[in-house]
Amino acid sequence: MDSQSLYKKYEEILLNYLENRNERALYKAQQFGRKMIEQNISPEEVVSMHVKVLSRTMPNLDKETLDAFDFLLEVMVDYGLAYREHQSLRNKQRQLDSEIEVAANLQQSLLKGDVPDCEFADIGVISQPAKKMSGDYYHFVNDNHNCISVAIADIVGKGIPAAMCMSMIKYTMDSLPEQRMQPGSMLENLNRVVEQNVDPNMFVTMFYGLYDPRVQEFFYSSAGHEPGFFYSAKEDQFTELEAKGLVLGLTRSTKYNEYVKKVHSGDMIVLLTDGVTECRTEKGFIEREEVVSLIRDNMEKPAQEIVDHVFYELEKLQDFDLRDDFTLIVIKF
Repeated sequence: MDSQSLYKKYEEILLNYLENRNERALYKAQQFGRKMIEQNISPEEVVSMHVKVLSRTMPNLDKETLDAFDFLLEVMVDYGLAYREHQSLRNKQRQLDSEIEVAANLQQSLLKGDVPDCEFADIGVISQPAKKMSGDYYHFVNDNHNCISVAIADIVGKGIPAAMCMSMIKYTMDSLPEQRMQPGSMLENLNRVVEQNVDPNMFVTMFYGLYDPRVQEFFYSSAGHEPGFFYSAKEDQFTELEAKGLVLGLTRSTKYNEYVKKVHSGDMIVLLTDGVTECRTEKGFIEREEVVSLIRDNMEKPAQEIVDHVFYELEKLQDFDLRDDFTLIVIKF
């Protein structure tokens, strides 16, 4: 529709409304408004048409009314520019949200870890992202010797870059099966990959351990990751799984020490990310002892029920609004 036809149509609709002042006339105006949006007619152009129609059909309009329309026209010029910019930003945001949704679904598909079913341990896992994209990662492998290796990692950084980094780490781990018996060597290999391929402003913490049922020992190393907990049934006591080591990606030649824990029936290993221990409430951050207390209160339950309960209680303390990615693993022997 050209500008002349548009003007005549608007004049017809406006005069029809002024003559009848009914709902049908208003409905026609609304329908015409949609057509103008489809043709990218700006708000100031609509006001300009309105003034021209009134000036032609009501030539005796007083000067104050015409000046008021001129004022409205000036206002609508800036309003129209701002409105179009707002609409453009909204469209870009919708497109970005759609792309993030696709990336989040892809991340979940790629990084979803299967929890092994084994006779000597009961394993519970919960991993919840604070936003659509998670910076946490966990991974289990049950090898041919019936050993179970477990990795838990946290990327300092969020969004799509963090998800891409996690995917790279996962496939690096999958390509190094011969190293699974050596947690220190696994971290050293991963460290070289991260140092070469990840932005210097993004680094990764990781805890990697392996339980060997043949000797009933848990071997582990850490790359600057949040310390886990070890529960000794004999002593009825929780202690920290302390392990020193630089975060992945700082220097290529980093070496990682390997530690070992003797495991007995009734013992328990707890691994987590800092989204668990740095739970922020109105009173500030919770203490690590509070996490241990929640676990202790539910120790008789299956491992999955323990992690689910801890997550619920800590999420409730945050008014069900996670501030950080949350990953908790409990292994009961």
